[in-house]
Amino acid sequence: MTFAGSIFLIAAGAILRFATHLHVKGLDLKTIGLILMIVGVVGLAIAIWQWAIWSRRSRQSEVLVDDRRGAVDPRNQQQPGEYRDPPNY
Repeated sequence: MTFAGSIFLIAAGAILRFATHLHVKGLDLKTIGLILMIVGVVGLAIAIWQWAIWSRRSRQSEVLVDDRRGAVDPRNQQQPGEYRDPPNY
């Protein structure tokens, strides 16, 4: 469940719990509103927990080290101002 879905459930539950004065036979809207708010809060907690785990993983970066510092081919070294013909293949 995402943040938006959780907040929607909390808002819908609060509306049913506190802002309605309807009586439906066989349903208690105040209880349904309370259940929706509880599910929304649990979903929000899970969404925050998942977001924290994924953000921690994205911060762990891989460092690449180039250990070829002294490995230069002397045949490819060109003196300043020197011209070389391209290789013939």
